[in-house]
Amino acid sequence: MNISYNWLKRYIDTDLTPEEISTVLTDIGLEVEGFEKIETVKGGLQGVVVAEVVTCEEHPDSDHLHITSVNVGKEELLPIVCGAHNCRKGLKVLCATVGAVLYPDGGDEEFKIKRSKIRGVESLGMLCAEDELGIGSDHDGIMELPEDAPVGMSAKEYLHIEDDYLYEIGLTPNRIDGASHIGVARDLAAYLKSRGKEVKVTLPDVSDFKVDNHDLEVKVTVENREAAPRYAGVTVKGCKIAPSPEWMQNCLRSAGINPKNNLVDITNFVLFELGQPLHAFDAEKIDGREIVVRTCEEGTPFVTLDGTERKLSEKDLMICSKDKPMCIAGVLGGLESGVSDSTTDVFIESAYFNPVWVRKTAKRFGLNTDASFRFERGVDPNMQVYALKRAALLMKEYAGGSISSEITDLYPNPIENFVIEISFQRINALVGKEIPEETVRTILSALEIEILSEEDGLLKVSVPPYRVDVQREADLIEDILRIYGYNNVEIPSRVRSTISYAQRPNPNKLMNIAADFLSANGYAEIMSNSLTKAAYYEGLEAYKAENCVKILNPLSADLNVMRQTLLFNMLEAVALNANRKNGDLKLYEFGNCYFYNEEKRSEENHLSAYSQEYRLAMAVTGTAVAQSWNSRPEKASFYTLRAMVEKLLNRFGIDIYSLKTETLKSDLFGDALELSLNGKPFMQIGVVSSKIRRQADVKQEVYFMEMNFEALVKSTKKLKIAAAELSKFPEVKRDLALLIDKNVTFSELRNVAFATERKLLKSVSLFDVYEGDKLPEGKKSYALSFILEDKTKTLDDKTIEKVMNNLTKQFEMKCGAQVRA
Repeated sequence: MNISYNWLKRYIDTDLTPEEISTVLTDIGLEVEGFEKIETVKGGLQGVVVAEVVTCEEHPDSDHLHITSVNVGKEELLPIVCGAHNCRKGLKVLCATVGAVLYPDGGDEEFKIKRSKIRGVESLGMLCAEDELGIGSDHDGIMELPEDAPVGMSAKEYLHIEDDYLYEIGLTPNRIDGASHIGVARDLAAYLKSRGKEVKVTLPDVSDFKVDNHDLEVKVTVENREAAPRYAGVTVKGCKIAPSPEWMQNCLRSAGINPKNNLVDITNFVLFELGQPLHAFDAEKIDGREIVVRTCEEGTPFVTLDGTERKLSEKDLMICSKDKPMCIAGVLGGLESGVSDSTTDVFIESAYFNPVWVRKTAKRFGLNTDASFRFERGVDPNMQVYALKRAALLMKEYAGGSISSEITDLYPNPIENFVIEISFQRINALVGKEIPEETVRTILSALEIEILSEEDGLLKVSVPPYRVDVQREADLIEDILRIYGYNNVEIPSRVRSTISYAQRPNPNKLMNIAADFLSANGYAEIMSNSLTKAAYYEGLEAYKAENCVKILNPLSADLNVMRQTLLFNMLEAVALNANRKNGDLKLYEFGNCYFYNEEKRSEENHLSAYSQEYRLAMAVTGTAVAQSWNSRPEKASFYTLRAMVEKLLNRFGIDIYSLKTETLKSDLFGDALELSLNGKPFMQIGVVSSKIRRQADVKQEVYFMEMNFEALVKSTKKLKIAAAELSKFPEVKRDLALLIDKNVTFSELRNVAFATERKLLKSVSLFDVYEGDKLPEGKKSYALSFILEDKTKTLDDKTIEKVMNNLTKQFEMKCGAQVRA
């Protein structure tokens, strides 16, 4: 939302500088995200003054140059060589002195005035034409000023050129009352009044409004009162299409709107002035001179102003003539009913439409207009008639029209003010500081909030309906605080707290431990939206589309369901980075996943079909180890990710080999494993399938892991930390090479080993894998390393040999292994 400083000053008289206003607006909740100086004339004509040509003589070495002496309001006359044909003694001109910077024709190329010699004669300035100053296109000689032009006055002051300042306000959805210059002026005035300043917001005078004739009466009928609680209109006849006045065009440009013609510009001007959207219909195109506010049949075709044919829903409120729709109410006009270059008579619409109806229609068609932006958040229901009068008077003044009907105002059920009860004690409790009672009363008055009654510190107040964000006690306290000033609430010198019970294990604490661990190991955390697109789940078996939690009123097709997995968010992050030449990634994310199961739905509890699960996801892609002087680059692989997962589980006291591991067949992965904890699925890890990668436009291999973090947290309940003395006796290492079937896993061998020797076996590791032509078909070779230790004595060869023989025998019996020589 752009707010012009000069435009704002039309409605509030304050001595605050543009910079001070910027600070104040941010302090009171209208955060200024951008602040820019706008020069009406580029360069601001600095160094250009009103001057008088005192002498003018022909240049001896030129047939068209003149040697002049010029009075610029200083003691000494300036010698200036000029080539204009109309240069003469006694002429008042605009003179650019040495050091002035001009932008001819208003372009970007600067022209700096320097001390120079022209044909041997010194020249200390330039007598300027309009185009050289950037204020016009005339180049037929220097610009001639009236004889009474004051010599020495700056050109900027003489030409009444005012620089403007533009505030870009980051308007939050609840503060639609600030979506206009009057709204911002009202908030600024409230701040100044609360500081004891005598200021007021001056609305444009519409007392001159009167009906000139009744030559263009239009009947209005509202069939849907719910969708259109208030509908008003008036006609203006005999308008002449022309450009709007320059001041209005400048105002619209500052708001980011390109001027079109006087009629359209006036409706846009009133929108950004008052915050009330208007729509001007060409009266000649209103069939039967009748307006009907209603819905249309499902599937009715309608061509909007952008030339697109849209199929209407029976829930879309339409502004219709007697026989056909003309405009989508509060959203976008029709192609055939709007103002054109041949328009002479108009019907001006000013309405209050139900925000929910407008929002649903706008989202259904994917439209976001200046009008829908305001209607769907709630405009002032008391502004419609005033806005009509303002627009009609402007059309009368700048389009030559005449007001040709009475104002039609259909408002059967006026919207009441919001009545709220609030106590001084509650204000102080929520704010954290005692605000004087008189200060609270002053702020309420400045906010145009009326105190209906006051008794024993309890206030009953009436909030005007344009403040759609102030309907509860907490809202009102927040409003008081933003005007009082967040910066005026001191930071306490001591912290007051009570001992609170935290559940054990504490999920937040464990999440932070995991996040710190991963970040310390080079992984970057991402945070993504829980909303995603249903298209990701279409045709999936792993996460079926029917199990998606659907959004009833989605913002877009890309945000129409809740996610069932963190995978697609992760792939979107990979694609975003890879497309920006940052393809070497190690990422992780914590987040909820959401599920719907129709079979669990019951009449007693409709929410029983819904569930959620808190998960941790990790992904690696690209290069895992960067090239260095002492190492070669190493590509990320499944084992890069698995190693980090193993370390993370160890951090929480879980041995990855204690988990049941099975090969996973999933349409999300190419090769993958599923690990179970306490008999329940716990984690999936593998390489993302090429089909899934293509959906997210990811070309490189991505290795992905997703675990149930809630299950991990629960498992830590059983975790016990114990200390033990270091063994005084040495460990013994023995290796064994086994020929096994390809479907036998290291995990199976490890489990057999620990089941066979529980006392002396300390660890088992795999240090070599071989698969090749020299082995029988369907076989592979594993080389295992065993660490044996007895904490009570030194192991002898006989004991070691007995353990190894037992292990060999069990491997042969349970795994079909053969010992290789």
